[in-house]
Amino acid sequence: MTTPILELRNVNKSFGPIDVLHDISLKVHAGEVLCLLGDNGAGKSTLIKTLAGVHKPTSGTILMDGKEVEFAGPREAQEMGISTVHQFGGTFPLMSIGRSFFVGVEPTKGWGPFKIYDRKTANAIAIKAVQDFGITRIDDGDRLIGGLSGGERQSLAIARAVHFGARVLILDEPTAALGVKQASHVLRIVLEAKKRGLAVIFITHQVMHAMAVGDHFAVLIRGALAANFMKGEKSREEITDLMAGGEAMAELESAIAAHTAN
Repeated sequence: MTTPILELRNVNKSFGPIDVLHDISLKVHAGEVLCLLGDNGAGKSTLIKTLAGVHKPTSGTILMDGKEVEFAGPREAQEMGISTVHQFGGTFPLMSIGRSFFVGVEPTKGWGPFKIYDRKTANAIAIKAVQDFGITRIDDGDRLIGGLSGGERQSLAIARAVHFGARVLILDEPTAALGVKQASHVLRIVLEAKKRGLAVIFITHQVMHAMAVGDHFAVLIRGALAANFMKGEKSREEITDLMAGGEAMAELESAIAAHTAN
């Protein structure tokens, strides 16, 4: 078996006396989509921030390519190839597509004090990056981000992360606020990222979206790993029950039935 790009071993996270993550062990390989499932309050946000270098684990180990790492902060995690795309794409509504794509790292032309932003180059690179992901409707780099659909904004943010060297792509509820058609665009982008060899961590509470793209599934409940399984090992109903604590309820009902039968 190949070495995972990213692995967590027995990771715990506490804030003072409050334990938020409990003994999390997970791994994700190149060209694999790990779907992290759980309802609100399950600990998904804390886990994302721990992976992205915002929080340091209270205990446990994070490894990249089999080597232990400790991120000083989000920038260091990003430099090592971990990129997080949040629900609304991390784009800037009042900026053009080209400018938003390169915000903070704008290409320039000219020399010394006469350097200026190279709009033509920025637009050309941004449009090619997005169209390479199959989003052909975006063809004008001067178009404002605010005029794009939610799915297009997500697609642009993912294309940007890939262009700047992401190896691990963390997608935080990318389809939560989208309609069926827009969500399907984003899911196609996820599959394209997988095809390119990225490790994708897809955080969602929508089981159907997870099953459409996932290879590996992990269910979080109250900060603990309730299940960790591969594609085909559980049905949609079983996953939904797990997220809702249904297995615990089924066991309780079974115990009550056995007791009353005696």
